[in-house]
Amino acid sequence: MISNIVSYLEQINKYYSVWQEFNYVYEDWAKAHGVSVNSLLVLSAIHEGMEDCTQKKISLRWRIPKQTVNAVLKDYERKGFVELLPMPEDERNKLIHFTAKGKEYADAIISKLRKVELFVSEEMGTRRMEQLNENMTMFVTFFSEAGGKNEEISESKMDGAKAGCSKAAF
Repeated sequence: MISNIVSYLEQINKYYSVWQEFNYVYEDWAKAHGVSVNSLLVLSAIHEGMEDCTQKKISLRWRIPKQTVNAVLKDYERKGFVELLPMPEDERNKLIHFTAKGKEYADAIISKLRKVELFVSEEMGTRRMEQLNENMTMFVTFFSEAGGKNEEISESKMDGAKAGCSKAAF
């Protein structure tokens, strides 16, 4: 039992390392192309052609605070990349559209990003990409379910996890 918990904890720690590295490669890529990762995500959201693209939708899509999205959009607006147009039904909310200059800028950066992502996907193959997505989805689902039901996780599992913590490398 404890050996299983130690094994799980080792795998969780490995997952944390890979997850961090995943984030770092995108941050490094963005930096090498003159943008922050948040600016890249906002650019990507607008470029994807989100219907009725708004700050709130970008924030929800990428889990970026609305204040951060706002700061990125203000910078893009200052550079002449986007227009923020009042929504007809609620003028407090703004629709976000690229200007011609912004579309050209986004096309250049996003196409470079997609080339790298497609290269990686081709190297991994369709089946591994499917497995990656399936496994990540499963992890998120189980984590979400467990996070809302901590009381339902049996005490014996929790005690075992605590005992295994002292043996796992953190």
